[in-house]
Amino acid sequence: MDDEVQQPEYEVGTGMLCVFGRQLRLFRERAGLDRAGFGSLTGYSASTIASFEQARRIPPPKFIDQADELLEAGGVLSASKEEVARAQYPAFFQGAAKLEAEAVVLHVYATQAVPGLLQTEDYARAVFAMWRPQLEEEVIEQRLAARLARQAIIERRPVPHLSFVIEEAVLLRPLGGGAVWRGQLEQLLLIEEKRNVEVQVMPLSRREHAGLAGPFTLMEMKDGRRIAYAEVQGDSRVHTERQKVRELECTYGSLRAQAHTPAESRALIEKLLGER
Repeated sequence: MDDEVQQPEYEVGTGMLCVFGRQLRLFRERAGLDRAGFGSLTGYSASTIASFEQARRIPPPKFIDQADELLEAGGVLSASKEEVARAQYPAFFQGAAKLEAEAVVLHVYATQAVPGLLQTEDYARAVFAMWRPQLEEEVIEQRLAARLARQAIIERRPVPHLSFVIEEAVLLRPLGGGAVWRGQLEQLLLIEEKRNVEVQVMPLSRREHAGLAGPFTLMEMKDGRRIAYAEVQGDSRVHTERQKVRELECTYGSLRAQAHTPAESRALIEKLLGER
């Protein structure tokens, strides 16, 4: 049976972040430190410490370990590190983010925007700025940092195999403006040079197209499990049932056959850059 993602709503100012913030404040007060004093020990301002304690900002893992040691929390704060980290992502993506980070093979079919793993900082910021309902600036910065951190998978050791099929319409859409668009295409060319990454473009001229049902991601884990992830309008699902995963694997195989080859795709991107 498919496993629908039902993650707690770890949004800014709620849930696990509030619990962590209260614990941090209690340990700080037990140690006899005000926010300014604790901030000077950790390298953060008093206002930032207040934001952590009030669940308005997501503390980075390094700070959590540092706070646990300085406040002699006995591992209580550090034990929350993974749960706190999930709050970097919107609730619908939290389960998939954990799987993605552990995958040894990843295949992505993208229809609306350049996949997050390939986005430049400026392009990603533009994408988040266009989100509706609008996101608060603080949330945009948090999600931006999380998206960029996800890209560590490209350089991870052991090296995972990553492939992407991107609709040509995505590359023609100048999200964020001309400079941002050019920077994003240049980024694709740079990443495509890596031996563990393949980028293919699905041309608009194709008369046959296997991906009309929408975007999805395929993942293979260290233990051999094969998992699929699909998302639309903030609703998402992780599929583990073999029949469903097999169907999407077949779809992806057809997409790769119908798309430009990696070399043809590179030539197309270079052509786009030369024309504008």
